[in-house]
Amino acid sequence: MKRATRQRLILLLVVVALLVLAGWQLRRDAQGEPGTLLALDPHSISHITLTLSGSPTMHYEKRDGHWWRTDGTPERAIDGRLAELADTAAARVLSWRPASDFDPAKIGLAPPQAILTLDGQPLEFGESSVTGPQHFVRVGQRIALVSLRYTPRSPALKTTELH
Repeated sequence: MKRATRQRLILLLVVVALLVLAGWQLRRDAQGEPGTLLALDPHSISHITLTLSGSPTMHYEKRDGHWWRTDGTPERAIDGRLAELADTAAARVLSWRPASDFDPAKIGLAPPQAILTLDGQPLEFGESSVTGPQHFVRVGQRIALVSLRYTPRSPALKTTELH
């Protein structure tokens, strides 16, 4: 009887230890989740400012479901292009690091190659990473790596649709 109780106690301790370990791992994984560049819903964004290296800053505002360039006389912008810029808020981050881990000049952030501001929250874009098709993006005091797909480009540029 004593031996069976002892075995049950050992088994119970092992199960509790495994549960604690699994809980610790889940918590650690949740904290390490890269997430997105900003905690904004791209569809709710109503103001976009874009500064590309060597170009004047462009300002856009969403009115009645359409995007308008507000520099000078307001004019309609290409909604699809501005939606692409707004989608940058939800760009999946591949990894985050503290900005202090980098020399801004070495990753193209002194000065940034592009600054995209979505509802007042700036994203500063630097160089491509040598580790793959990714860009360095400064968000506050952190640096993210995101897909090159989210590199800002002028909404005024025409492109050829390949699909």
